[in-house]
Amino acid sequence: MQRDETAFLLDMLHAAQDVEEFADGLTFHQFEKSRLHQKAVLKSIEIIGEAATHITEETRLAHPEVPWKKIISMRNRLVHGYFQVDLERVWNTIQRDIPGLIHTLESSVPLNG
Repeated sequence: MQRDETAFLLDMLHAAQDVEEFADGLTFHQFEKSRLHQKAVLKSIEIIGEAATHITEETRLAHPEVPWKKIISMRNRLVHGYFQVDLERVWNTIQRDIPGLIHTLESSVPLNG
């Protein structure tokens, strides 16, 4: 069964919300020490990036406020360079980029077809 683009956009939104939930209340030091939180966050970021690869060029061009290439690039770094993940960069992504991505997906990307 083929999924439509809206399903992938919703995957991105839900995974971004998961990242926020998994990191809620943590300091960087706590995140750095918790493999459980790291793996939960990293998997969710991978899902965001994988789902982004299924978004059409037309939708990407219509929503340049979403950093599509950066999202996909981060997913690729996490998957293929899993042995050298920069946790500080991941933490900065959680703090700086995820809230904006959630807002953008909720407010301007067509999630209801």
